Amino acid sequence: MEPGSLSPGRDSVAGHPTPEVVVVIDAPAWRAAVPRAEDLARRAAEAAWAEMLGDGFPLDHAPIGAPSGSMTVLLTDDRAVKRLNGRHRGKVKPTNVLSFPGEGFGHLGDIALALGVVRREARGASRRVAAHLAHLVAHGTLHLGGHDHVEAGEARRMERAEARILRRLGMPNPWRGVT
Repeated sequence: MEPGSLSPGRDSVAGHPTPEVVVVIDAPAWRAAVPRAEDLARRAAEAAWAEMLGDGFPLDHAPIGAPSGSMTVLLTDDRAVKRLNGRHRGKVKPTNVLSFPGEGFGHLGDIALALGVVRREARGASRRVAAHLAHLVAHGTLHLGGHDHVEAGEARRMERAEARILRRLGMPNPWRGVT
């Protein structure tokens, strides 16, 4: 299978169907910041599921129905993410990406990304906004698959997985040179 060739609900990895990835662009500025942002976000999420299913990165605590269900990626602005972050995490500030695991059978969860934060972080790291978008969607999708980075070993495991996912998409390794 060629990188980026996964399509929702049709292809499979390791005998598992790929999830349907619905991308909602709530802030039109995403379209100017990242040409084909919707397609890139979808491919990044699909590549993350492919990584978890096909390369031995197990779905340790994935929601029931994973990975054959659906997930949503919301590309929005800082204000909307600030509201979500305040409501769900008690932190009244925007953040780059929020992940909300699904609670019912078949819905894997939702990811929300704040354009302003993503732009600032990309600029600060001398990265393209598109590459940072792909990285954060992959990161959020790994969270939907039940992974976190609280412990050092799991953080390293996620970083390696993110690097492989981005390589599938033709994007640079965001962890190269990071200590």
